[in-house]
Amino acid sequence: MAETALLAGPSLRRLRKREGLTQAAMAASLGISPSYLNLIERNQRPLSARVLVQVIERFDFDPSSLREDEAIGGVDGLIRRMSDKRFADLGIDREEVQEFLASAPQVAAAFARLYDNSGAHRPVDEDPVDAARRAVERWQNHFADLDHACEDLSDELRLSRSDVSAALGERLREKHQLQTRILPSEVMPGIVHRLDLHNRQLQLSEMLPGAARRFQIARQGASWELRDASSQQVEGAGLSSAEAREVFREHVTDYCAGAIQMPYRRFLRACEQTGYDLAVLQRRFASSFDQVAQRLTTLQRVGERGLPFFSARFGRTGRMVAFTTGASGAVDPIEGARWPAWVPYAAFENRGSMLTQAVMFGEGEAAPRHWFTIARTVEVDGVACSARKAIVLGIEARFASDLAQARGVALDPADATPLGTPCPKCGRTDCLMPASARMTSGEAA
Repeated sequence: MAETALLAGPSLRRLRKREGLTQAAMAASLGISPSYLNLIERNQRPLSARVLVQVIERFDFDPSSLREDEAIGGVDGLIRRMSDKRFADLGIDREEVQEFLASAPQVAAAFARLYDNSGAHRPVDEDPVDAARRAVERWQNHFADLDHACEDLSDELRLSRSDVSAALGERLREKHQLQTRILPSEVMPGIVHRLDLHNRQLQLSEMLPGAARRFQIARQGASWELRDASSQQVEGAGLSSAEAREVFREHVTDYCAGAIQMPYRRFLRACEQTGYDLAVLQRRFASSFDQVAQRLTTLQRVGERGLPFFSARFGRTGRMVAFTTGASGAVDPIEGARWPAWVPYAAFENRGSMLTQAVMFGEGEAAPRHWFTIARTVEVDGVACSARKAIVLGIEARFASDLAQARGVALDPADATPLGTPCPKCGRTDCLMPASARMTSGEAA
């Protein structure tokens, strides 16, 4: 099966015009033929990973601009607007909307803006979680200034003590008069962490696992040490509601906690040296599987890029409760789907094991389809009443050959487990077979 990549013709054409280049000049700079560039600009050929890297490096191109359509809700957002009764007689179908968005994204954005601001239409209040998620996606979950600040703080703390969490605890006590206390579970029934500003204490339950304790300490360190930088990042997101800003702020704080525990250059070097071996990374950085998975979605520093992963979190019922696309190109392909053939479902039956699987998603909207995925369960927060979750880490199969967890896994598209589009749109039945045949497992840390 041919490699699937991103259709980004309009974005590339706008970049070329901005730089004042002819097709021949830009093609020469990218090492491709003018005819091939012409096909890319007309969306008759996808923008391959190799060409995208060239564009980024040679023109300081921001790849998040390829997802400009997310600001208007993508295809689904346009379809919602086109379903207005004023357009009912036009018979506009989904395929036409897809073509419109792909060929003229700025015109589509202009239409959406006019529609949303028209007197005849009053837009429905935006879900704050969705708004914050789109803000994260605009940055591809990489906040460069914050990441550098976290790295500097981590390096500074490492000079005083090899254990960054212990050094952070001392910093909170000495500079911010905030004491960290581990309390018995009966003192904190049903909760695992609490900030008591009256007594100037960060209170952590004894039931909280070591990695989660360290994360909470790093989180408080980020809140106090990087308050101004985090606030600037939140304001720069341009979110309209206080609720969306708060959700985004929580994400930024979590991001900083991970970046302090796993400083960028040290973490990326460890990834490259070990083949992104998740068990080794967990131990080396004293972090949990889900913390490492989330950090892997952030490695987009210019000139020092890591591999482009996405991560997802599933509840025991099979419902996806969180999704981070990073720079992977994944466009939330699992929303609304129930695929027993996919590895996160098997993870619940294989507690503590790391499971791998190559899958082929159904028709995507200018999105990659062939993925290598890794999953395992985690115990949320370590309290008795907390639910078990399955964490999924995914990367395009073409990038997976050198991964430690991909050794022995067939990465040919013909060997991938076929999965359809989200269930309401798909008549396929082979995804309903339980996952087993094309899965390998290894014990996780």
